[in-house]
Amino acid sequence: MARRYDTNDATDRVTGLREAASAVRRGELVVLPTDTVYGIGADAFSSAAVADLLDAKGRGRSMPTPVLIGSPNTLHGLVTDFSELAWELVDAFWPGALTLVAKHQPSLQWDLGDTRGTVAVRMPLHPVAIELLTEVGPMGVSSANLTGHPSPETCDAAQEMLGDSVSVYLDGGPTPGNVPSSIVDVTREVPLLLRAGAISAEELRKVVPDLEVAN
Repeated sequence: MARRYDTNDATDRVTGLREAASAVRRGELVVLPTDTVYGIGADAFSSAAVADLLDAKGRGRSMPTPVLIGSPNTLHGLVTDFSELAWELVDAFWPGALTLVAKHQPSLQWDLGDTRGTVAVRMPLHPVAIELLTEVGPMGVSSANLTGHPSPETCDAAQEMLGDSVSVYLDGGPTPGNVPSSIVDVTREVPLLLRAGAISAEELRKVVPDLEVAN
């Protein structure tokens, strides 16, 4: 039976974050608010938990799970060949709605799907998400919807779709926005905007003037 906690209530927030962290460590799934939409999350280093996440969404391995982190410093243990331009994007837009696709450390023991040696990583601008990520470390997090359905802006919408496949729901009220993060590939010499989202190409070009845009 899924448990749900109101993170706008001080007591419920403490209990909910504790229960969510425990669930993640047990390899279970949680739903959490972010600065874009609600996400369904699992321990990024538990292959079984990430597989459960994909199953809960009805999603295949060809669409790998992004990773959320609670601090830019966490990048040092996750990625390699991270350019100065990539760090400038981090400095300018994190925490926030910018996902960076980077080469992950080859030594990492994780299975996020068919990533071809890369990871899509982001630090969200949401206090509940950051607190949970700081407690448990990197999490595989995808939008908390069934594949093909709208991404949820409320905990109710997420729970209606995912039900008891999730152990703990953290209800932070409606999310601040429903526009997905922008995705930039920083594995290349010139960063490439793969998906225009909450941060426009114009904004990104203030930091990376030569930014290319995918067709």
